[in-house]
Amino acid sequence: MSRAREASLDLVEVDSNGQPPVCRILDYGKFKYEQAKRERDARKHQRGSMIHEVRLRPRTGQHDIDLKVRIAKRLLDGGDKVKLSVMFRGREISHPEVGQEVLDKALSGLTEVANIEKTPGMEGRFLTAILTPIVKKPVVAAKPPKSAGPKAPKAPAIEGTAEGAADGGEAEPEAAAEDVATEDVAPPAPEAATEDAASDDEAPPAPEAAVEVAASEVKTTAKAAKVDESAAETAAPAAAVAKKNEG
Repeated sequence: MSRAREASLDLVEVDSNGQPPVCRILDYGKFKYEQAKRERDARKHQRGSMIHEVRLRPRTGQHDIDLKVRIAKRLLDGGDKVKLSVMFRGREISHPEVGQEVLDKALSGLTEVANIEKTPGMEGRFLTAILTPIVKKPVVAAKPPKSAGPKAPKAPAIEGTAEGAADGGEAEPEAAAEDVATEDVAPPAPEAATEDAASDDEAPPAPEAAVEVAASEVKTTAKAAKVDESAAETAAPAAAVAKKNEG
């Protein structure tokens, strides 16, 4: 108790049958609020089926019977049970067949959406029947049938390959024709032949190329003349020395 006062909280006994009793220090008001909230959420998610009563009278007309049938259908679609009751008053109880006829009209309008859980029977001044909704199974879409078209023939292995040698198959005519076509040398195209002929013939030199060739020849001639002059100059002193020796 002193520890609870120091914390400004409450001391709540959780298990009084324990040895020693089990207690908790907590805010009791907050604890009660959370507990009530949990109970409300549990009731909200645990909605059970309810029984709704739809009352009729032996003198109920066909228009009012159709209205009651629409109300019962709406309740059955919501997943609830429906109790159809025909109430008798005074001397009406002496003619139960009239009420049975009214109840049969109502039941005939609900045969597609409900099952009869309790057959019609008298309960005091009431002729009652209990209906339950029909559980509809989910519709599974049918798979389209597979097309029974002809299967493509399997191509035989080509002779000469590893697979053909292993399987011992022969090559197809089309494959053999393709092999022969690849072995033969294809003739050159007209454009390629003209290009080859043009490459074989020597093209005439361009004017600029001819001028460059003439200039190179002039330079070669000038170099040769210089060599001749230098040879003459070298030979002149040798001739003079020979003349002196002769004299």
